[in-house]
Amino acid sequence: MATTTVASDLATLTRHAMAGLRMLLALTLVTGLAYPLAMTAVGQAVFPWQANGSLVRSDGAPTTSRDEAVGSALVAQGFTGAEYFHPRPSAGEYDTLASGGSNLGPLNPDLVASIEERRAAVAAANGVDPADVPADAVTASASGADPHISPAYAAIQVARVARTRGVPDAEVADLVAQHTAGRDLGVLGEPRVNVLELNLALDVAH
Repeated sequence: MATTTVASDLATLTRHAMAGLRMLLALTLVTGLAYPLAMTAVGQAVFPWQANGSLVRSDGAPTTSRDEAVGSALVAQGFTGAEYFHPRPSAGEYDTLASGGSNLGPLNPDLVASIEERRAAVAAANGVDPADVPADAVTASASGADPHISPAYAAIQVARVARTRGVPDAEVADLVAQHTAGRDLGVLGEPRVNVLELNLALDVAH
């Protein structure tokens, strides 16, 4: 009797284990192979530019060729020249392999000191009062590679860029307006300026 019960329990356990293994295999094939391949195929067919990294050429036009690309519309670059608009600070020095924030709390003395240093430097470089320097000019994004700045940060850089390039402020301000995106669906996020696309447009125009 006992032997029969043990054999029955073992058979049941084996049956359940095999069912679990079959389910694991099926889910692995569907979610680990079939679904990713299907989404990759759809992305390449319907959204090839986005699927390949949102790359842009030197003239600002989208491209899917890495040989033509000078950057990605989704990744910040460390523009430092006076003739260019500058991006947000980056805790990872704009290195996507080191993407991330500083992880310092808002009351951390090192963070407070670096913000004040950045505020003074941005104010001096753009000839504005430190009180007029917006928050995104002195704080890094969570990724450290945010390609956008606020219209307010772009606005305080217009005079410097125009002066360095020897063009009227109005022309540079007009380019900023052309490259300012509004809230998604009219309600999500904040208005923003893509620094790479704006700087490439500057190079093309001037």
